[in-house]
Amino acid sequence: MSICELTGKRPVVKNLVSHSNIKTKKIAQPNVQKRRLFSQALGDLVTLRIATSAIRDMEHVGGLDRFILRQDDTKLSSRALDVKRRIVRKLTRKPGQTAAAKAAKTAAAGKA
Repeated sequence: MSICELTGKRPVVKNLVSHSNIKTKKIAQPNVQKRRLFSQALGDLVTLRIATSAIRDMEHVGGLDRFILRQDDTKLSSRALDVKRRIVRKLTRKPGQTAAAKAAKTAAAGKA
């Protein structure tokens, strides 16, 4: 089953209606593609399975980082949530501050 990892789009059931008004059930699959997307905040490529409509929306908004930060967490897959958390962590970190210096600072604050 194909599901978009960013928008949560999934297959829908629809009816094909003939000229004689006979209804036939059919499953409509979303156009999901496996794509490598560049994240400017992370500085590397991220591989996700996303719908082509999500690709167009992402380009309209201004890239993967902006799109994924605006997206609701309930629609994102676990892999997309992991990417979102990494982006948020990278953007909230102060420039010039390494992870080791940040850990040492919080440890010193905890002892005091």
